Amino acid sequence: MIDALGIPQSLLLLGGASDIALAIAQRYLTHRPLRIVLVGRPSRRLAEAVIDLEAAGATVQTVAFDAAQPADHPAVVEQIFAGGDIDVAVVAFGVLGEHPVAALDHREAVALAQVNYVGAVSVGVLLARRLRAQGHGAIVALSSVAGERARRVNFVYGSSKAGLDAFYTGLGYWLEGSGVRVVVVRPGQVRTRMTAGLREQPLTTTPEAVAEVVVRAVWAGRRQVWVPGRLRPVMVVLRHLPGPLFRRLGR
Repeated sequence: MIDALGIPQSLLLLGGASDIALAIAQRYLTHRPLRIVLVGRPSRRLAEAVIDLEAAGATVQTVAFDAAQPADHPAVVEQIFAGGDIDVAVVAFGVLGEHPVAALDHREAVALAQVNYVGAVSVGVLLARRLRAQGHGAIVALSSVAGERARRVNFVYGSSKAGLDAFYTGLGYWLEGSGVRVVVVRPGQVRTRMTAGLREQPLTTTPEAVAEVVVRAVWAGRRQVWVPGRLRPVMVVLRHLPGPLFRRLGR
């Protein structure tokens, strides 16, 4: 269960090698030891994450997972919940894709959408059913401001995040009254392995800053949060800019 301070006893990280997901885990571990389920493709990064989290006081279980294989997801979720209830589930997997390749290559575009949107919907439905049955919990879905209005430079990625955002926002409404809540997190650019080498944008943030906002949002029962918070009014303006002006800014 999540206590009065918003701290869970168990944490699920789907995309367990994600820099943001691991920062969320480390932030929670500053409060108490946790049972953590790391879900992702077996890799050296995932193995290193287990060592780091155990050193911080966690009991860690790993489960193999491929976001692009939704037919396997029901069995994966069965394995996750075999160890007991999950208090907070973080949906953190995703791929950025390579622009402009994704704009022109059929296989690349479909693969990106399969992971970022189809995979997220697949696990979201399964998690909602499980958490609703246990009567408590929170789902944290890592969206992006890139999904709020498609830009020329990354519209395939942005469209996949727009779909994820809409799905988890609606899922939160559907779960009202069940004891389960959904938090949609909309960061700007975050300094992670995935964005290494990209030109840094204004209001770029860190995994630790995102983690801090997530922990506070779960405690407060928020539906949507932006990281940093100053992005919210910025995105309101950008959503209403005339098309020709927005296209020039979005190159």
